[in-house]
Amino acid sequence: MAQPSTPTTGPPSIFGTSTDNRLAPANVLTPGSATSSNNTFLMPNSPVKGRLSMEGYRPKVTRTLGQRPACLVNASVTYCGNNQIYAFGGFDQYTDEVYNHVLKLDMISHQWSLVDNYGDIPGVRMGHTATLHQGDKLLIFGGENEHRTYLSDLIIFDLKTAHWTQPAVTGPIPKGRARHAAVLHEDKLFIIGGITGHNNYVLDDICYLDLKTFTWSRAWRFVGRFDHSAYLWGDRVWVFGGLSEDMDKIGDIWWLDLKGSPAFESLPSMGSMDRHSALTRMGGSPRPSYAMAPPAAVGSSGYAANSSSAQVNPPSFQLTSTPPIAPGTISSLKFVSGPNIPAQGSGMHFHVYTSGTLLDFVTPAATITPQECSLSSLELDTLRWQKLAEGRDIFKPGYRWHYCTMNEDGTKAWLLGCPTDPTATDLGPGGFEEYLSDIMEIDLRRYGIIGNNLTPPPPVDTSRMLRSAERMAPQPSKGLGSDLAKLFNQAPESGSGTDFTITALKDGDWDDDELMSSSMLRNDEENQQTWLDSNATTSPPIHVHKLILQARWPHFARLYSAQMAEFHTKKMHIPEPYTVVKAFLYYLYTDSIQPEDCGALSDVAGLLVMSNIYNIPHLRLLCVNRLSKELDVEHACIIWHCAGIANEEWLRRRAANFCLMHWGRVVRTQGFMKLPRQALLEINQEIDTEGRVVGGDELEYVGGLGGSRFGFGGAARKASISSNQTQQMGSEVDENEEMEMN
Repeated sequence: MAQPSTPTTGPPSIFGTSTDNRLAPANVLTPGSATSSNNTFLMPNSPVKGRLSMEGYRPKVTRTLGQRPACLVNASVTYCGNNQIYAFGGFDQYTDEVYNHVLKLDMISHQWSLVDNYGDIPGVRMGHTATLHQGDKLLIFGGENEHRTYLSDLIIFDLKTAHWTQPAVTGPIPKGRARHAAVLHEDKLFIIGGITGHNNYVLDDICYLDLKTFTWSRAWRFVGRFDHSAYLWGDRVWVFGGLSEDMDKIGDIWWLDLKGSPAFESLPSMGSMDRHSALTRMGGSPRPSYAMAPPAAVGSSGYAANSSSAQVNPPSFQLTSTPPIAPGTISSLKFVSGPNIPAQGSGMHFHVYTSGTLLDFVTPAATITPQECSLSSLELDTLRWQKLAEGRDIFKPGYRWHYCTMNEDGTKAWLLGCPTDPTATDLGPGGFEEYLSDIMEIDLRRYGIIGNNLTPPPPVDTSRMLRSAERMAPQPSKGLGSDLAKLFNQAPESGSGTDFTITALKDGDWDDDELMSSSMLRNDEENQQTWLDSNATTSPPIHVHKLILQARWPHFARLYSAQMAEFHTKKMHIPEPYTVVKAFLYYLYTDSIQPEDCGALSDVAGLLVMSNIYNIPHLRLLCVNRLSKELDVEHACIIWHCAGIANEEWLRRRAANFCLMHWGRVVRTQGFMKLPRQALLEINQEIDTEGRVVGGDELEYVGGLGGSRFGFGGAARKASISSNQTQQMGSEVDENEEMEMN
C-alpha cells in the first residue's frame, strides 16, 4: 500500500505510467496515515514484476517409460482424470494383429503399464469409440474385429475396479460400425456415422443410447462420413472433418438442432424397432443389402470377438432401409478459403472441442513441415476461424503425432506420438516405430482458451417476446455476489447496504449526458457534483460492498486486515480509468466480463492490465479469451499495448500481426493515436527487417489478402499491407473468409 497522497493527474495507466514515484508494488504493504486532504489514497498502477511470462512458450515433449504401445493404430486413447490416460484396442501396423489390451499412462511418472482387467472382457477390436462417463467409466461402442466383422455392442469398463460389464439393452440396436463418432450429453450417448459392411459402406445416421434405461433410440439420417469428430454445444450436435464416401478429406461443418424435438428430449420407446417404419423409403439412394455374417471366431488374443454379445451384426432388414431425416434443423457450412482456415487436405489433423470452440491441430506429416502446421480455432457461436499459433511455435521438428486427447476441463490437450529419426532416440533399433513413445502436453490457456468451467452458456436463439418474458420471470440465485450485484454502485442512502467508496481517474471522453444517467448520481446528485467540482481528475465515487471486496480481492483483503488507511476512511482511489475500475469491481461481484457486463473492448484491455497488477488469474483468462476473439481494427493497438503491459506475450504477438496486416486502417484509429511515444516506436519494431509495404497485383501474388506471414522468394516475411484492396473487400466478406451456407 502506498503512502497517503493526492490522486495523480497523469494519463491513465493503460496508455502510460504514473510519474508518482511513491507508488508501491501490489504485493507490498506500507504504513499509511488515516488523514489526508481528501481522504483518498493511491493503489499501485505498475505491473507486478517477476510474473511468469508467456514469451517463448512451447509445449514440452516427454519420453514415456514402461510398456510402451508399439505401432498401435485405430485404438482409443482417452484422458480419464487423475492424471491418467487409457488406451484400448487397436491393431499393430506391421503384424495386423488386433488387440483388446488395456494400457494406462501415468501422467506424473510418464509410465505405461498393462492393466489387469476382469469380467466380461470384450473381444479384440479397432476403430471403436471410448467415452468417459461419470468420471470413472469408459463406454466402449462398436469397432471391428480381426475378421472385419463390424460390431454394435456396448461394454463398460470401470476404471476403479478394472472390471468389464455388458449391460442388457433394449430398443432398435444400431448397425455395426467402426471409425464413427460418439459424444455424451445429458446421459445420452450419441453415435454418428462410421463405416459398415463388407464394402466399407459409409453411414449417414445418428442415434443415441439412453444411459438411464439403456434403451436405444431409432436411427435418423444426418450426414455421411467417417473418421470425423462430434461435439454437443448449445443443444446442437456438431460434426466436423473426416472422410467422405470418395475418401476425400472434408472441411465443412454440419450441425443438428436437438432442442424442441420430442424425439431427442423424451425417453426412447421401449421394445424393438418397428419393422414397417424401418423398411419405408424416405428418399435418397437405395442401400445395399448385407447378409448375416458368420458367428465370430476366436482371435489370436484367445478371446472370442464379442463372445458374450448378441449385438454383433444386427438383422439385415436394418441395413436395407434408409432412415428418415433427423427431426430437427440440419445445417452445414462450407469454408471456401481464408488465411485462418486450416486446409484439411494436408498434414495430420486432430479435432478436439472445448468451451464451445473447435480446435484444429495441423501436425507435421511426411508432406508437411512444422512451419506449415498450426493451431486454429473455430468458434461455434460465430462460426469464425482464428489462427491461434503457428506450427513452429508448437511443434518440435523430428516427431509424428498419432493421437490427441483432452482433459475434462478443456484446458489441456495431449498429443501422443514418436520420433521420426531412429538415430536421434534412445529407443533402440526400430524404436522410432513405437507410436506412443512420446507425449506432448499443451496448455490451451496459453492460447486464450478458458475451458469448459469458465465458459458462459451459448446464446439462446429465441424470439424477442420470449427474451422479454425471461427477463420478467424471477431468476434463481447464483450466489451472494450476483444478488448484491443488483445493488452495485448505489449510494447507501438508497438502502443498498454499500459501505465502501472507490474513485478512479475521470474518463476523458465522459460527456454530461452519460454522467447524469448513472445510477449513483440519481441517488445522490448533490454529493457527486461536489466530487466533480473539487477534483477535475477524479471520477465520481463507486459505491461497493466491503464484504465482496474482502472475499474476492486478495490485495484488498491484505491491506484491510493490516488496518491500513482504507480501513479507517472506507475510501480508496485507483489510478485507472473510471470505466475500467467500474468493470473490475463489477467482475468481483459476478465473475463475468461478458459484453452485457463490460461492453467496451478497451475496458477489457484495461481489465487485463489490472488482472496483472493484482494477480488475478481467473480475470486474466477471461480477458485474454475475449480480447483474442474480438480483436478488430479499432482496438488492435490498444490490445497490443495492454498485452505488453500485462506481460501477455502471446496476445501481444497476435495483436501485432493483426496490426501489421491491416496497417493502413489501424494507423487511422483513435487507439493508435493515443499510444505513448515509446509504444509507437515499439510497434514499428514489430516489423521484420525484411518487411515492406506491398499492394495491388503484388499483394495478390504473395497472398497478402490474409495471414500474418508471406512467402516471397522462398522466405517467410512479415509485412505491412496497403489498405486499398482490403477496404474494397470489406463489404463483401468477413475478414477475407468466404463461406457457403446450405
